[in-house]
Amino acid sequence: MRPSLFRLTLLATCLSAAASSYAQDQSEDEFAPKLPERSIYEAMLDANKPSGWVQFRNFAGGQYLYFTMLQVMRCRLSEVRYSINSTALDRRFPLGPCDPQQPFNVPDDPDNKYVYLKLQAGKAQTVTVQAVWDDGAGSEIVTYRPCDNVGESACARIKAIDRPEVRPDAPKPASQSR
Repeated sequence: MRPSLFRLTLLATCLSAAASSYAQDQSEDEFAPKLPERSIYEAMLDANKPSGWVQFRNFAGGQYLYFTMLQVMRCRLSEVRYSINSTALDRRFPLGPCDPQQPFNVPDDPDNKYVYLKLQAGKAQTVTVQAVWDDGAGSEIVTYRPCDNVGESACARIKAIDRPEVRPDAPKPASQSR
């Protein structure tokens, strides 16, 4: 081979390898897990409002409050505010870790700390809930009550819906708690 043809062949081989590497990197980035747009989560929250962002269940001598539907949305939420028998929103329900590969799955939770609260039978007459998005904006504030004759199935009924006050100076809670 002549030196110039050798260099040209070497250059073509290097460019081909670089292009192949670039295409491989580009396709890996293209298919990397990405969270769905917030508008999808907002539609889910709105669609599930009538059946309950939280649900009540009487079981094994206790009352359970299920936060399962909100856990399905945890990848776009920063916190879940709630209160029992008041509208204070003075408690925080912990959100499980987000898995961008499975953003709508309920988190693995052998201790059920992300799924429900167990209370004394009949303790919660109402639960007021607000979802807070990952940008800090709050959803509507919805107060639920148990369905009539709730029994062992989980359900909730809307008692009231309020729009949150817009208070830019409002302090944010430091941490989530049960």
